[in-house]
Amino acid sequence: MSSVSPQTVLGRLRAVAWDDLEPAFAHGRSRALLMREHMRRAALWARVCGAEERWPFFDVTEYLAPAFEPAPEVAAELEEYVRRIGTPSLRRVCRGAVRWAAARSEGRVEPSELPELPDPYEPVLLMFERGGGYSIEEFIDLYGVMIPYGTLDSNARAAPFLSSAHSTLDVLDALDADADGPVTYYAKIGDGFPRDSPRGILRRRPVGRDTETLDEAFTRNLRWEPTEYFRRHALGHNEVDHVRITEFEAAAFIESTTKGLGASRRPSHGL
Repeated sequence: MSSVSPQTVLGRLRAVAWDDLEPAFAHGRSRALLMREHMRRAALWARVCGAEERWPFFDVTEYLAPAFEPAPEVAAELEEYVRRIGTPSLRRVCRGAVRWAAARSEGRVEPSELPELPDPYEPVLLMFERGGGYSIEEFIDLYGVMIPYGTLDSNARAAPFLSSAHSTLDVLDALDADADGPVTYYAKIGDGFPRDSPRGILRRRPVGRDTETLDEAFTRNLRWEPTEYFRRHALGHNEVDHVRITEFEAAAFIESTTKGLGASRRPSHGL
C-alpha cells in the first residue's frame, strides 16, 4: 500500500469534471466496477475500523488516527474545495481520501500497524476521474448506471477488481457496447491452464431483438472475433474445456494479454 502526498490527491480531485455527465455515460461499465471495488475495500476497512455503521462512505483516518489533522494549508485547501462539490457523502469521501494521504505521508498511520489491505480510496478516485461522482438513494446512482448496495458481508466476500490501468478500463467500457443484453464470459481451461490463467476467454452475447446469440473469442488481434468453439464443443470436440467467469476475470485476462503483446498494440474499441 503505497503513500502519495495529499496535494497529489487534491490535484486529482480538482481535475474531476463533476458536472459533465457525458464521461459518466461513456465510462458506465468501468465506473460500476470501480464503485463495487470501493465498496469491497470499504467493507474490509470498516471491519478493521469498527465503522460498519458508516460503510461504504466514511473517513478511515477518523477511526485509525482520530486526533490527526492535516497541515493547516492542506486542511484549508481541502475545505475550500469540498464546499463546492456534491453531496455530504461525496464530500466525506473526498475528505477521507485527502486525509488518508496526509496521515500516511506524515507517518501517522504506519504500514506495520495496518492489516494487509489495499488502499481504501484508489478505486473511487479512479471512478471520479472517469465521470464524476454519485448520488445515493435506494441504489447508488453513477449517472449512467445504478448498482445495489448489497450488504457489508456480501461486499467483503466479493471478488476483487485490482486493475488500475486506464487501458483496461477503456476496454471494459467498450467490452459490451455492441451487445443487446447481458453478456456471459467463459475461460478456456485444461492441463496447465487453470481458471486464473486460461488458454483464452470467450463471450456469448445476444444480438438483435430475438433470442439469437453470437459466440466470440478475445484474440491476439486484441479484439473479439467470432468463434466456433461452443458448437464444436457440443459436437464432442472437448479436448479443451471451459468455465463461466466474471467480468472482473475477463478484464484481468484482457489486461495481461494486452501487456504481453506489447503496449504498442492497443485494444480496438470495436470490441
